[in-house]
Amino acid sequence: MLRDIVRGEDPQITATLQVIAEAHPDVLVLQGFDYDLTGAALMAYQRALTAWDIEFPYSFAARPNTGMATGLDMDGDGRRGGPRDAQSYGRFSGQGGMAVLSRYPINTDAVQDFSAMLWRDFPDALLPHEDDEPFPSEEAQAIQRLSTTAHWVVPVDVPDIGRVTIMTFHASPPVFDGPEDRNGRRNHDEITFWQHYLAGTFGPAPQDQFVLMGDFNQDRRGGEGIKTAITTTLDDPRLQDPMPRSTGSDIMTGDPLDTVDWDDPIPGNLRVDYVLPSADWRVLGAGVVWPDPETPLGQAVEIASRHRLVWVDIAR
Repeated sequence: MLRDIVRGEDPQITATLQVIAEAHPDVLVLQGFDYDLTGAALMAYQRALTAWDIEFPYSFAARPNTGMATGLDMDGDGRRGGPRDAQSYGRFSGQGGMAVLSRYPINTDAVQDFSAMLWRDFPDALLPHEDDEPFPSEEAQAIQRLSTTAHWVVPVDVPDIGRVTIMTFHASPPVFDGPEDRNGRRNHDEITFWQHYLAGTFGPAPQDQFVLMGDFNQDRRGGEGIKTAITTTLDDPRLQDPMPRSTGSDIMTGDPLDTVDWDDPIPGNLRVDYVLPSADWRVLGAGVVWPDPETPLGQAVEIASRHRLVWVDIAR
């Protein structure tokens, strides 16, 4: 894999580089990027980006909850040691993690990582139950973390602007469970986390110059899951929703707001990826890198990922 990143031999990796080059962001959050202890893969990816004229000298990544072994039956199937028995789905520790890349300095000493928070310790947690018993067990709930991947608050120091706070996460998809709705409930609470964070529940929170961005795995207009959290977040007066649009999604479904191309008809295309600036920013532009699928860039976008890159241009 590292060789493929350096040489650009993997078609999917090359396609992701092309998509990022099209957006040419100042700050980028990568979702589904495997974490390794030394950061070798991320450094190789940064080097590969330089060939596309994109310099990200600063980065942050930490061990995610994906693939973190628990030794318990976490999904209630009566077995242990499977990918769903980790803190969240993963065949190995760090599979499908996150990373932040930036043109500007990241204050890594001031990063807040809430990924170790236990779900049961979260305020008003919607813990799953089955037949009035904790699901899958009291023992499992005693160690189950809230974050599917991570919840990070990452300070970036931008010249002439100052501290910009990036709040990011990757929530659980509200599917692949049973009547206990374990994943749907977890998705709701992972999104709701940011309401509590901004309210100061977990300590001082930024009052301005922040951006909430990530894979919410939730669409207020359709798909499965509990809609309360995403609706409350999108309607929060501390945030603004630039409603990024794309030509490709409009061509495919007639809905330019979608950000992911899933199998039709279920779950179908949905809007699950968001970049939500705080209310004090001026939004200069917004969009989703999803051009006409018949164009060369459109074909690269399809190879890169089912999820499309969402961008927002902001200023003071």
